[in-house]
Amino acid sequence: MDIYKEKKQHLKDYFNKAAATRIKYRRSKSYYWDSITRYVDFFIDDESSVLEIGCGTGELLNKIKGKEKTGIDFSEKMIEEAQKQFPEIKFVCCPAESIELDKKFDVVVLSNVIGYLVDIQQVFEEIHKVCHAETKIVITYYNIFWEPLIKFAEFIGIKKRGPKQSWISRKDLANLLYLAGFETYKQNSSMLFPFYVPLLSSFLNKFLSRLPVFNWFALNQYSFAQPVAKVSEEEVQRKYSTTVLIPARNESGNIENAILRMPDFGNHIEIIFVEGNSTDDTWEKVQQIQQKYKDTHDIKILQQPGKGKGDAVRAGYDVATGDILMILDADLTVPPEQLPKFYNAIAANKGGFINGTRLIYPMEKNAMRFLNTLGNKFFSLAFSWLLEQPVKDTLCGTKVMFRKDYLRLAANRSYFGNFDPFGDFDLLFGAFKLNLKIIDMPIRYQERIYGDTNISRFKHGLLLLKMWWFALFKIKFM
Repeated sequence: MDIYKEKKQHLKDYFNKAAATRIKYRRSKSYYWDSITRYVDFFIDDESSVLEIGCGTGELLNKIKGKEKTGIDFSEKMIEEAQKQFPEIKFVCCPAESIELDKKFDVVVLSNVIGYLVDIQQVFEEIHKVCHAETKIVITYYNIFWEPLIKFAEFIGIKKRGPKQSWISRKDLANLLYLAGFETYKQNSSMLFPFYVPLLSSFLNKFLSRLPVFNWFALNQYSFAQPVAKVSEEEVQRKYSTTVLIPARNESGNIENAILRMPDFGNHIEIIFVEGNSTDDTWEKVQQIQQKYKDTHDIKILQQPGKGKGDAVRAGYDVATGDILMILDADLTVPPEQLPKFYNAIAANKGGFINGTRLIYPMEKNAMRFLNTLGNKFFSLAFSWLLEQPVKDTLCGTKVMFRKDYLRLAANRSYFGNFDPFGDFDLLFGAFKLNLKIIDMPIRYQERIYGDTNISRFKHGLLLLKMWWFALFKIKFM
């Protein structure tokens, strides 16, 4: 028997023996395990299909959302106990190194199991069998900093002693995923005190552990990954249709240029102008342009029912038909000529949410006022920490996502509510909740040629702070 088979057999013997007391033991440590379950569940919706690898006796699968849930484990006894506990969930006894399931899942979860895998890279490579292009991999594991503390807890008996395991750093885990054909797009940690003490546990784990510096020492680490995109350039070019939504308030002088400067990309472009209670002749202009270009362009027009860009975006997206949804501000400070870059990025599965950023390239002299630039940089840091992915420019008007993801976002909008007059944060927060990879797309930001900005620096800056504070409790301190 080679060393790999010997190790696997030793682990199987251990977990088969532990299965008899596993349910009772896990229940006694429910505070710790429920914390992991809640965090994983936050990023899963009711329509997702979920696979858990190393499901044990099935408690996590039972508590998370999902339309179809499947658990696999190499321990026959664990699977028997799981099936007895939760007969409505499908459990299969098979090793993670040889998955035999005829299905692709939306989410694959590995919770506190990677340390026991004999060949982690082999398992990650095997996971491709059950992944489609947009599958999200969620991995939970101990922070390597806690290794001596956990070994001491096992020594004194407050934690059940387990078999020898690997201790994997965040960097090593991301590297193993990369070698197996996955890209890690988000990592986070939580929990400083894995026991329940009223008030103290909530303070340490829900608040302190989520803050910078303290977060480095948190016990539970979470890594999110997805398959590396494998789409040919030729396939990308004509794969999807696109809706370009153009909110327009007092932008009469820019309407025709938005059409004339629109490049051709994808297999079809639908353009939707949403006029927003203008005091100039913008509404008359969009009607005129629709008629003028009706033979060459697919143009729809409507007047928004309420106020604010956020309301305009929601109204336009309600009638959009394109596979991909884009926003182009009618001031054209983000040049329409840049839109193919956004299309290519999302069509090639480089990210699930493409966010324009104006803060990479030098700007024209009057494109953005000094205080606006400072505010954008401050909010970049604040929201990047909040959303656990780099977001350099939260207020760039051009944001792109698939319509199918927007429909999921809209269906779950009640979690954050309709509090965003800009529309940017409704989409950003929704993308985070949907567990989409967020990618910044640098663009050349230009000076406005016609009209005046609708943004008030101080009024809207305070509103941004209010939204950040609101989202803080919905995301970090949930």
